[in-house]
Amino acid sequence: MNIKPFFFLILATGLVACGSRLKDSGAARQPQYRIAYNVLADPEADDYEIFTMNPDGSGKKNISNRQGLEWTYYAYRDKILFISDRDTCRRCCYILYEMDSNGGNGRKVSDICLADSWMSSRKNGAELIVTPHPSVDSAFYIINLQGKVLDKLYTGLPFSGDPLFVNGGKQVVFRGGLTKSKLIDGFNEELYLINMDGTGRRQLTHYPKGDTTAGKFGYHAGTPVEHPAEHFISYQSKQNGKYSLYAVTLDGQKHWKLTDNSQNEGWHAWSPDGRWLAIELFDDEQTQFHIGLMDWRTKEMKILTDTAYQYQQAPVFVGY
Repeated sequence: MNIKPFFFLILATGLVACGSRLKDSGAARQPQYRIAYNVLADPEADDYEIFTMNPDGSGKKNISNRQGLEWTYYAYRDKILFISDRDTCRRCCYILYEMDSNGGNGRKVSDICLADSWMSSRKNGAELIVTPHPSVDSAFYIINLQGKVLDKLYTGLPFSGDPLFVNGGKQVVFRGGLTKSKLIDGFNEELYLINMDGTGRRQLTHYPKGDTTAGKFGYHAGTPVEHPAEHFISYQSKQNGKYSLYAVTLDGQKHWKLTDNSQNEGWHAWSPDGRWLAIELFDDEQTQFHIGLMDWRTKEMKILTDTAYQYQQAPVFVGY
């Protein structure tokens, strides 16, 4: 009796089964995301809500469901950090809260009156860097998840906002201005890098000389976002009359236009693996805002939102 065919049949079957198990295991290890974003749900009431959706645009859900201003600027793993004016006067001061990707387990993180600013974290999400309201302090605050102030970072500039931890939390990239606000001439915002002890401040971006298309209130350099794998900084900038995404390396030596979309591009976020880029997209007249998702490998873009709401902005990735 020749046992070789039978042996090879068993071997082949085993390999197929093993391959199937490996494939299934690999699929199970794929990161699971939803995209959180901000929606002007009721313009007359100035009601901003936080929505989430699947990466294909399905499963849209209002997870904040509270009239007022609720706006997310950051998510870590399955937690969404958001600012709200629910416990303060309208749009004058913001308090930090968190909730999970389904809108549950909501809680107040801090009682500090915050500015309208993006934020980030270090030490596996245990410490946050936030921007107090100008009436409170001119420093960035490093706080823990119980709202305790652990440290302060003074940048030495009249305006500082949108802080981003880089280099393992040893440095911060932020948006800085040469006057206290855009209402004062000479604001001239750019992105800067600074050490956590306040030393070594260095300008990273340089808005093109002679370009006046951003006007007084448009972004020269918007919120900094770090690519998690390639570690460059992406940001929005209105140049030649259009908002586009640009990039700069952390040493400031290389600058380039990051994307080439026909629509204006604004606030954006990278998926934790760097594969996907969620972008706020809008027309020149800003009559409709969408959330788009770009495959960073192929540069293929898909619009995820519809026209049920005019303002759909500032996407962040959140796990579930």
